[in-house]
Formats: sequence, structure tokens, C-alpha cells
Amino acid sequence: MSTVVLGVGASHSTLMNTHWHEVADDAGALRFRTGLEQAQELVAASRPDVVVVLGSNHFRGMFLDLMPACTVGVGEVLGAGEAGTPEGKLPTDPVLARHVLTRLGEDFDPAFSLRLTVDHGITHSLQHLVPGLDVPVLPIVFNMFAPPLPSLRRCHALGEALGRALREDGEDKRIVVIASGGLSHRLPWPKWFDALSDDDRFLVEAWLNGRHSWKQYEVRRREIVRAAQADINTDFDLAFLEMIERGDVCAALSWTSEDVEQRAGNGAQEIRAWLAMAAAVGPFQGRTLAYAAIPQWLTGMAVSVLEPQTTPDPPRG
Repeated sequence: MSTVVLGVGASHSTLMNTHWHEVADDAGALRFRTGLEQAQELVAASRPDVVVVLGSNHFRGMFLDLMPACTVGVGEVLGAGEAGTPEGKLPTDPVLARHVLTRLGEDFDPAFSLRLTVDHGITHSLQHLVPGLDVPVLPIVFNMFAPPLPSLRRCHALGEALGRALREDGEDKRIVVIASGGLSHRLPWPKWFDALSDDDRFLVEAWLNGRHSWKQYEVRRREIVRAAQADINTDFDLAFLEMIERGDVCAALSWTSEDVEQRAGNGAQEIRAWLAMAAAVGPFQGRTLAYAAIPQWLTGMAVSVLEPQTTPDPPRG
């Protein structure tokens, strides 16, 4: 029986790769970076045989011509490589991935891919938490930006099923589960059915037609994001992190997508990954290693670790 030995939740921003110089002296950015380094050390110390990464798609691997709610990478996994993130083939564990897909398929309807392209919604966490990429990766990508979105409650339930599948794989592997994304932030992205401005229409076109040419849209996409004003809700972020620390996320499961967007922005929909990760880890003790609202990156950036609680064997006799 394999064991989930650690859970990690980590915000991502490619601006950390490309525009670090803008915040190199910012106390919050330094605090976040230190938190990532501490989490990296904990991941290494846990000696994982496999890293499961739950994250989002930013229209570089999934597109509006076909947008599944949840996709498991069961074959080749390729990093898109945008903004200095890992590019090319990633190490994988196809046997475990197929087992997870089969088990999840008993109660859910996950899509699967034999050649999955993942962007920084998956690879940013690998870059900063698993440097060297010498550990097999099992990516599970949620739709968090093209409504209708899977509910938070359903993502949490899927995480519970994921945890059971990992523990019942018939192997003896040490598994780390990472959630990538969030916390509060608002991207200048339209809903695909409500594109009003020229920028909106450009983005929807990129999301629809970019499957074989997404790179040609990158420059203007980046300009649109860089021109956005930060919209960070620190109160929301700290309240959510407190739930993670307590190991009790029940209150968040009643939130609708509209609730999340109104309170914390469309980018906060990525807390789905954190909820699924927490459910996969099972009973845990959570710790926040770092939190900072970083307007230069548009995002409330956090790092948390979840250490599974172990129940001692009952006394014999």
C-alpha cells in the first residue's frame, strides 16, 4: 500500500520567473520565496517516489475547442515552457496514472490524455518544489478558467477518491501531493461567452484557436496581463489559509464559483486544487510557511504544508 507522505499548496506566478528584479527587495516576495525553499526541503526530505500535481490550465494545453472539467495525464506529459517554466518531456509513472484514472472513473468522469501539454499551472510547482525534475509526475488538470467550472465540493470529493486510489495501488510508494495555484487574484480575462472589448475578443480567439499555435498569441497575452491592476483580498486569503491550517475546509465547500469570483477574483478559482489536495492527504496538520500580497504579481501568494496525521496501532493483548 502506497502512502501519501506530504501535501503542499503553493501559489504560482510566471512573473516570479520573468520579473523577479521588480520585487527583489520586497519583504513579502522574499518571504514567499523563502517559504517555497522551505517547502522544497520538506519535499526532498519526504523522499517521494512520485509527485502528484493538481493544477490549472491557462489555455496552453486545454482550449475552448474541447474543455474537460478534469484531465489525468496517463502517458507522455510535456511542459509548455512559457515564461521560463520547464519545457519538454517530464518523467511520469504511467502505471500509477492508469490506476488512478480507473479508480476515479468509478464515481467521476475524468478525461485522460496520452500526450498532455501542461503549462505553469503544473510546472511552476515542479520548478520550485521539485528542482531537477528527477521524480515521476502525475498531473491532474482542473478547468478553473472556462465556466461552467466543476464545483468546489466536487473537486474536494475527487480529491478524497484520489487519496483512496493512491493508497490502494498495490505498491509501496511514497507520494507527495502538490496543489498549484491561487490565492486571490483577478486576471483581465473575459468569460468566453461575454467578450466585450478588443482584448477580450483577442483572448477568446487565442483560447479557441491556439491548440497548435498558442505561442503566436503570447506577446499580446502577456501585455494584457501586465497592464492589469492588482485585486487581492488578503482577508479571504488568510481565512482560507486558516481553514487549511485547522484541517477543516468544510465551510469552503458551500461556496459557489460566483462567490469565489466576487470575493477574491477569477484567479482564486484555483483554490479547487488546494481543496482536492487537502482531501487526498486525509487527516492532517497544516502549516502556513509564507503568505504575502504581491501586487506586482497580481496575486496573494502562499505556501502551506500538510503533514498527514498518523494513528498509532492499538496496543496488543
